[in-house]
Amino acid sequence: MSSENGQPDAGAEGAPPEQLALIRESVRKAGVPRAKPRTWRGAALAGELPVARVLVDKGVLHLDRYFDYAVPEELDADAQPGVRVRVRFGAGRHRVREGRREGGGLIDGFLVERRAESDYAGPLAALAQVVSPERVLDEELLGLARAVADRYAGSLADVLQLAVPPRNARAERRPSPAPLPPPAAPVPGSWDRYEQGPAFLESLASGGAPRAVWNALPGPRWSEELARAVAAALASGRGALVVLPDGRTVARLDAALTELLGQGRHAVLTADAGPEKRYAQWLAVRRGSVRAVIGTRAAMFAPVRDLGLVAVWDDGDDSHSEQHAPQPHAREVLLLRAAQDKCGFLLGGWSCTVEAAQLVDTGWARPLVATRERVRTAAPLVRTVGDGDLARDEAARAARLPTLAWQAVREGLRHGPVLVQVPRRGYVPRMACASCRTAARCPHCSGPLEARGSDDLRCGWCGREENGWHCPECGGFRLRAQVVGARRTAEELGRAFPAVPVRTSGREHVLDTVPGAPALVVSTPGAEPVAEGGYAAALLLDGWAMLGRPDLRAGEDALRRWIGAAALVRPQQAGGTVVVVAEPTLRPVQALVRWDPVGHAVRELGERGELGFPPVSRMASVSGPGGAVAAFLGAVGLPARAEVLGPVPLPVTLPGRPRRPGAPPPGEQWERALIRVPPGTGAALAGALKAAQAARMARGSDDTVWIRIDPPDIG
Repeated sequence: MSSENGQPDAGAEGAPPEQLALIRESVRKAGVPRAKPRTWRGAALAGELPVARVLVDKGVLHLDRYFDYAVPEELDADAQPGVRVRVRFGAGRHRVREGRREGGGLIDGFLVERRAESDYAGPLAALAQVVSPERVLDEELLGLARAVADRYAGSLADVLQLAVPPRNARAERRPSPAPLPPPAAPVPGSWDRYEQGPAFLESLASGGAPRAVWNALPGPRWSEELARAVAAALASGRGALVVLPDGRTVARLDAALTELLGQGRHAVLTADAGPEKRYAQWLAVRRGSVRAVIGTRAAMFAPVRDLGLVAVWDDGDDSHSEQHAPQPHAREVLLLRAAQDKCGFLLGGWSCTVEAAQLVDTGWARPLVATRERVRTAAPLVRTVGDGDLARDEAARAARLPTLAWQAVREGLRHGPVLVQVPRRGYVPRMACASCRTAARCPHCSGPLEARGSDDLRCGWCGREENGWHCPECGGFRLRAQVVGARRTAEELGRAFPAVPVRTSGREHVLDTVPGAPALVVSTPGAEPVAEGGYAAALLLDGWAMLGRPDLRAGEDALRRWIGAAALVRPQQAGGTVVVVAEPTLRPVQALVRWDPVGHAVRELGERGELGFPPVSRMASVSGPGGAVAAFLGAVGLPARAEVLGPVPLPVTLPGRPRRPGAPPPGEQWERALIRVPPGTGAALAGALKAAQAARMARGSDDTVWIRIDPPDIG
């Protein structure tokens, strides 16, 4: 501050000493260039390790690498490996000032490493901000994410979006509780029912790493047994991680763990918890306050310290397959973790998938099963109703339910609730010829005919009423329902048993438990509630609808859904009965009658080995518009023994219908090609597909091409 003649301002001379001190301090500070959070223009760099290697949150394959940034001195203390940062991304070489790159849009990322110098010879942009000093990404989690990205031909940034939950500042400011000492080793309890059950627990408690495929006995004790396995791992001073298919199974295991170990020993990670609570639980695990984690598929990346056990329940459930890129499966991620951390592995369920049978067949895991005598004691009586029985049964032709099913319902209601499993939710049934089961189609648009009432037959596409339908195959005029929805079935049963309450459980409203009083419970597969004391009987309707799906896993999935419902029924000694409406000579039906899911999975594995289908081989699907798929297949450098199947047209998604992940947009005609490689070359296939997709995206191609490794449904 000065006058025109260069002398100090008179006002300043007369100012009090305190004001003069403030003026001098302001002038002194103004003389020093101050770093701005968005540009750091002129800011001093950190004295040691001034280069930060950053993974930017750009989930595109051609940017799936690390980028180097300069570390300003003011961020030196907080800019540690594993923290969240914000950086400017996208500035070119021409935007350089005073030796540093500037410009570009702000983007989130993770600081992976601090280095003394950069491999990049040009000027570096500086870190714009350290979002939080909380170190949420360590080397172990980063290595797991990289392994998953490589296996599924995806980007590391996409995997980390699944692995690290969004930040919540309030949860981050709260301290996590102090860790509790390891509990005592649990007693075997109901693990005595399995031949190697006590030995498995003993190995976990002593610090071993046993690997087992567990075929659980029917009944509600699976949650208690899984809780004891977690307790055994904790007793050895290590951690445990369990992934379950849905919130209902998580709640049952949560209750079992709380009863066995008390509060504070485990964390629950589910989407239902809300962002703040879930992040607080995740931080407690990351900080080492909690050593055991249970949850749905999002928990498969939980940063449990010193893992002693990873476990997955019911690995055949569709919920274990992540719908966001790169769409990893929880079972495969836990297999990677078991190999990476050299810890125990437990794959359990009432049924058995082909992948589980392969783990035993290769010797990687040991079977954990009960004797046949134990199985017969715990399982209900299973009876079948085939096409021949339905043809001779007047009641079945008139009311869709055979006489044996009506008798089972009537007898079961005398002793408790009865479960009725229907393959489809809703009310409107699709129709088919009663003689040859050819689907009834509209003569105008070939849409499916639906029965909305007793005399109202209409097309499900164009809405035209149809009164003179006849079968084009056999000439028959009689119709039958292909699949009747859960609500329609509930109405029919309610009229047949007017004095009995009827409850439904499905997608809109899923029941967790039902009382042990007599009632009819109509449920879609996977939504069956648990009955107090078990169901007295169960009806498994329209089995042919599940078995007739054009999919490689149709038989395996049908058996898994049937066993999941039948396992909730009381044992045969207590009067439990299951009636399945399906052809008794079919292999899945026979496996249900014998209660032998392991044998069914072993035979399926042998057949797939002969045909070269997964999981014996590795497979990938490439889908998109026809020209884009052909161009992609022509550009990718596939392994030498790769075999391309197709491409073939995909079903067109109708407007207004729900779109499955990877399905074409409504109204568009896509094609899909399957690429199959022999065992041992899956990594080469994933690498080739990833490289071709990255090159295609770098060129800015407008056509959409979807890649999925190990697609769950291949037709």
